[in-house]
Amino acid sequence: MPKIVTIVGARPQFIKAAVVSRALAGHNGTAKGDAGRIREVIVHSGQHYDINMSSVFFEEMQIPKPEHFLDLNGISHGAMTGRMIENIESVLMHEKPELVLVYGDTNTTLAGALAAVKLHIPVAHVEAGLRSFNRSMPEEHNRVLTDHCSDLLFCPTDHAARLLAQEGITRGVRVVGDVMFDAARHFAERARESSGILTRLGLARKAFALATLHRPYNVDEPERLALLLGAL
Repeated sequence: MPKIVTIVGARPQFIKAAVVSRALAGHNGTAKGDAGRIREVIVHSGQHYDINMSSVFFEEMQIPKPEHFLDLNGISHGAMTGRMIENIESVLMHEKPELVLVYGDTNTTLAGALAAVKLHIPVAHVEAGLRSFNRSMPEEHNRVLTDHCSDLLFCPTDHAARLLAQEGITRGVRVVGDVMFDAARHFAERARESSGILTRLGLARKAFALATLHRPYNVDEPERLALLLGAL
């Protein structure tokens, strides 16, 4: 039975993994014999780990429990990435997968890709080709380097695929759509049925807009924050 090691560690990755893990389970349910099934082994780097940043996602989204937990958080970007590579390498040497699957643009993403490449294991990157063109962002380093390590590049849009082509990456590129949109569609009805936040806040359905701001350079400078709020 072919084996895929899925490497996650941050909240957005849990949501994306829920979509792909569910698709793998659906595939296995219709496959004939072990040769047609795919075994998924989930590795949790521990990059985001507390009850709200981790466990609740696995429980509410019914993601398979991680078989390996690395508990690497609360340290600098460089130390975290280096230790992740070392620990993920050990897991990959033990599991011997046919493919390593990484998501997005976190330190976990890059560490998983580099660990796999060093062991000559093919890498698949979900959300490939996205660019901010802001090299001050750690995520931009991670996504660019991961794309150049990957054998399969699953792009959310045609534009992302074109950006990869501009960097000379054309092999293994597939435009598959946005897994976050897939997740939103799948969980929307459950959220409508179980969430009471509109009542608690006194909001009428579809009578408001929700925006989140979280990057330091957006929220730590009052002038920039004021511009963003004014634009909204």
